[in-house]
Amino acid sequence: MKITIVCDVLGQPNNGTSIAAYNLIGYLRSRGHDVTVVCCDADKKGESGFRIVPTLDLGPLINAALARNEVVPAKADPVILEDAIKGADVVHLLMPFPLSWEAVKICERHGIPMTSSFHVQAENFTCHLGMMKSHFATKEVYRYFYKKIYKHCTLTHYPTEFIKEDFESNIRRHVPSRVISNGVCESFFEPVPDDVISRQRKKTGGKFTIVVVGRYSSEKAQQVLIRAVAKSKYKEKIHLIMAGEGPKGKSYSRMVKRYGVDCEMSFFDHEELRKVLNAADLYVHTAYVELESIACLEAIVTGLVPIICNSKRSAARFFAQDDRCLYRKWDSEDLKNKIEYFIENPEELDRCREKYRKQANVSRLTECMKKMEEMLTEAAESNAREA
Repeated sequence: MKITIVCDVLGQPNNGTSIAAYNLIGYLRSRGHDVTVVCCDADKKGESGFRIVPTLDLGPLINAALARNEVVPAKADPVILEDAIKGADVVHLLMPFPLSWEAVKICERHGIPMTSSFHVQAENFTCHLGMMKSHFATKEVYRYFYKKIYKHCTLTHYPTEFIKEDFESNIRRHVPSRVISNGVCESFFEPVPDDVISRQRKKTGGKFTIVVVGRYSSEKAQQVLIRAVAKSKYKEKIHLIMAGEGPKGKSYSRMVKRYGVDCEMSFFDHEELRKVLNAADLYVHTAYVELESIACLEAIVTGLVPIICNSKRSAARFFAQDDRCLYRKWDSEDLKNKIEYFIENPEELDRCREKYRKQANVSRLTECMKKMEEMLTEAAESNAREA
């Protein structure tokens, strides 16, 4: 098939949405499809299969807010878009923003079917405007997303049932869709050699190692974990690894220094992260806004017990198998108590580890990408039949 993928925001593969985009692009190309990607990433200029549009100028205030969160949105260039879309069997839209809005117009003019992925919770947008806790804003954002994108698509990809129900209850409409996990990379299912784990543990000085994975941003709320470790009577025995990068990095570094927490802050590629997770003792998932949380699933697959923020806006809370693995949102004292329970009960930690490993219902990346390919094929074929 000839497939065009429209990316309002692509950037580096250092967050869930970008990683999902690169995984899909890579898989479809490996299957022999002719894939054209439209984005505003200047570093892709000249690369085969990429069409580069300008960046979107929203004025100094909004530009500054987006820049702080390392978000660079694309500006819709109708000429470049039409060239990339014309003749496609199907067009896939990754985000409900202006580049995709223009793509909808072009696709409808040429009778080209569209599919979409639901990668943006309302809070991912409203947090830039300081309105993340507004239920009214959430509803209005979702209704606008539906009007501009999702009502026009043959099929929409939801990563979880949670976000499907959340979106459709807010807009009070059913959207033709498929629920497909973004998938855990195959390498995380592979065992790491004992000598590699041993070397990794030596780096932490034999301390009880806690890992949190996620972009350093407001909705990930890693500061709750820093405070929990700082309060703990076992603070001197804990090594904290915050795997990620992002706009709140400097703020977190200052917190760590102020509280005297032994903390390693770094971005790890997949192979490095596998080693870190396999050598750790506990995983904490602090995000209170989350579509799926592949990071948490990666930790579970490697055998780590998770302690997860119990937020109604996060799909990750459904991974917890009992209350010992959930802490109250924003409550660093409750999180501290959960951490100390597992430090003080290593036998129970081992039992929980086996329980999670055996019961985890985790989809492999290849399986998920195959389902995405099938969704795109279905949309293209249904359009052909109607024609």
